[in-house]
Amino acid sequence: MGVTTAINPVEPLLRTDRMPHIWCPGCGIGTTVNCFARALGRSKLPLDKVAVVSGIGCTGRVAGYLQFDSFHTTHGRAIPFATGLKLANPEMSVVVYSGDGDLIAIGGNHFIHAARRNVDIKVICVNNFIYGMTGGQVAPTTPLGASATTAPYGAFEQPFNLPFLAESSGAVYVARWTVYHVQHIAHSMAEALRKKGFSFIEILAPCPTLYQRRNKLGDSLDAMRYYKERSVIKNGASTRDLDLGFQEEIIVGKFVDSERPTLQQTMDQRYREVLKDRYNGWRQP
Repeated sequence: MGVTTAINPVEPLLRTDRMPHIWCPGCGIGTTVNCFARALGRSKLPLDKVAVVSGIGCTGRVAGYLQFDSFHTTHGRAIPFATGLKLANPEMSVVVYSGDGDLIAIGGNHFIHAARRNVDIKVICVNNFIYGMTGGQVAPTTPLGASATTAPYGAFEQPFNLPFLAESSGAVYVARWTVYHVQHIAHSMAEALRKKGFSFIEILAPCPTLYQRRNKLGDSLDAMRYYKERSVIKNGASTRDLDLGFQEEIIVGKFVDSERPTLQQTMDQRYREVLKDRYNGWRQP
């Protein structure tokens, strides 16, 4: 009897020559990549029409491990790179894949304006509540009271409520899950890939090396127990009510799924109006 070798269905989408990856044992980023690969399979998108853009940080390394067009950009600038790519080639499905520090701190201004413009890109934010690659500094998502290298006595700045920030800036699709919710993540990613407009998915993930250890929260298995026990699915919940506290209840779900013209559509409409006015002006005697 011959021996069959099972192939992981996500393996063809990965640059296996770059393995092993740089992520720490127990890090949740790899789980999100697995979900993303499965979402791509469900979406049936041609891979030569998909591009992933990432910034700097642990999550920023995702682009380098995916087996299709990818761009590892400068710190905080993934969204403007992605915007240019989408406008230059509207047929591409452009995904921004980065962390809470890169997207919301140095990249925060780009984030809110891309949502305002309704750029047709998909933004996946892996939120581990800390700057993971550069030493564990406090991030714009670090919960009040949580410890970081730059907040040894506990963070005292109000963190961003990312779903509320995304919706109030203009995003047409907003969801939040934890890495415990793998099927929900894959489903949301597939939905976002099919959606026209600025889509945002926040994924809460453990950072065992810095955030978990510094705050004495145990290992990644303890984090997964916390996600399982304290997460409450509330699809359609008001994003105003989604603040995250230190080890408090986590509201997850799909919160926004709306429609409005994309940046490309509004640009095209405006240019048609301008050209029509000019043409009518030329025809005047």
